[in-house]
Amino acid sequence: MDVIKTLYTALVRPHLEYANVVWHPRYKKEIEQLERVQRRAIKLVCSLRHVQYESRLRQMELPSLVYRRYRGDMMEVFKYLRGIYSVRSTELLPRAPVSVLRGHDYKLTKRHCRTHARLSFFSFCVVSSWNSLPSDVVSAPSLNTFKGRLDKYWGHHCYSLDPSVFVRTQQVNSQQVTMA
Repeated sequence: MDVIKTLYTALVRPHLEYANVVWHPRYKKEIEQLERVQRRAIKLVCSLRHVQYESRLRQMELPSLVYRRYRGDMMEVFKYLRGIYSVRSTELLPRAPVSVLRGHDYKLTKRHCRTHARLSFFSFCVVSSWNSLPSDVVSAPSLNTFKGRLDKYWGHHCYSLDPSVFVRTQQVNSQQVTMA
């Protein structure tokens, strides 16, 4: 089991995660196609062949690709907002005005988009997930602290294949606002 896990994480997974920030699969079909590669690789472990996919992930301690994609996106947002990159983050990820802040001080403004292609851009698809994070996670002093806090906050979704769990809080709040 350890050999398969090591080979997969070293040789296969980097190809599946290449350029996640540039291209984020939006449709369920695209997400399933990527996840199918990991599913097939994990089936190579004979003792886990007849176990359900999420149970195999748990036993091998491998997070789903959906989780890793969203985790990577949140780490990139953290880097942009903390000035680790030399790009002006206000153009790529505009901060919300202080008067609209509820939750944490690092809220981002969700821009309006007119095309479906824009929906999968990094600067659009990360805003809801980032804004739904609690303030103790986003106010971490360093990237490693942020990763630890994010893993602790999202840890119970580590093996989830449903991307909506990473923006659930934001969606619930927007539904409550529209219903009120």
